[in-house]
Amino acid sequence: MDRRTLLGGAAAGAAALATPAIAQDKRTLKLIGAFPRGFPGVGQGAERLAERITTLSDGALTVQYFGGGELVPPFGVNDAISSGAGDIGHGAAYFAAGKIKSTMYFTTMPYGLSAAEISGWVQHGGGQALWDEAYAPFNLKPFPSGNSMAQAGGWFKKPINSLDDLQGLKMRIAGLGGAIMQEIGVSTVNLPPPEIFPALETGVVDAAEFVGPWNDVALGLSKVAPNYYMPAPHEPGPMLECIVNLDVWNSLSPTHKAIIENAALAQSEETISAYAYNNAIVLDQLVQGGVKPSAFPDDVTKAMGEAAKKVIAEYPKGDPMSEKIHDAYFEYIKKCAAVGNIMEGQMYKDRAVVWGV
Repeated sequence: MDRRTLLGGAAAGAAALATPAIAQDKRTLKLIGAFPRGFPGVGQGAERLAERITTLSDGALTVQYFGGGELVPPFGVNDAISSGAGDIGHGAAYFAAGKIKSTMYFTTMPYGLSAAEISGWVQHGGGQALWDEAYAPFNLKPFPSGNSMAQAGGWFKKPINSLDDLQGLKMRIAGLGGAIMQEIGVSTVNLPPPEIFPALETGVVDAAEFVGPWNDVALGLSKVAPNYYMPAPHEPGPMLECIVNLDVWNSLSPTHKAIIENAALAQSEETISAYAYNNAIVLDQLVQGGVKPSAFPDDVTKAMGEAAKKVIAEYPKGDPMSEKIHDAYFEYIKKCAAVGNIMEGQMYKDRAVVWGV
């Protein structure tokens, strides 16, 4: 072997050693979102998640983003990631509740956990382990990736002055809120975001809830239904998820796993802060424009609460995973309620005394 061959071989070996391991394992992944591309909060969050993973991995994981409806129907993300049609998904877990009943607990439950509380339960209270157990049979690895915070009760074409005004009314509403409204006399349907406005505009439904001021105005709901009711007792803190195909997850290096997990958590914080800010700004604009948000009448609130107790008690029956999660979830609510009432509940009252709002 001559000197040039020897030096060339040594240089090549040194270059290989100097190249970070992360750069030697490049791959392209598909991220499929459940919400429309560019849609405030939920849609933007999915796209930002794809960008974060790509950037944090220095391009070793190049994530291609597809918005809701571009590759699969908005409610089909869970199935697509489970089957391997996509690698990573972003959306609301309860979109898959027809197949994985326990997903409801990892989105929201009526009169359940707030955004901060569900984050605490998942990250520190054993919720993540239960979530992993629930998803493993479906070839999925889940993470929190956002929260739209307490949601609005919906836009109604006619004012709701009593429980009688809800009888026979047709409403778009998601999650267990639909079951609750059915219990008190409402006919309900769950529609994906692009279908909500035309359904409300054309009279297919008489009322519709979606998220809150920021998203509701983006959909145009305020243009066709002037009566806005807040909050939505059925969705006090709906969490968004990042899901990874379990085969893909298991094939990743520890570094790449950490990148995806931390990108999801970072996106969670960004999404929550975006909702906190933009809901405040947009609600103020609505009020300045003449919209008068209202709480539901007392008899409606009472009926909703009674219906919720029945719906929640029945929900986990017959599904072992839901039954297992149910007790842990609602036991944690009792602890949260104690500190929430003493601390934050009083803090809001005290602040109102000082600022009058």
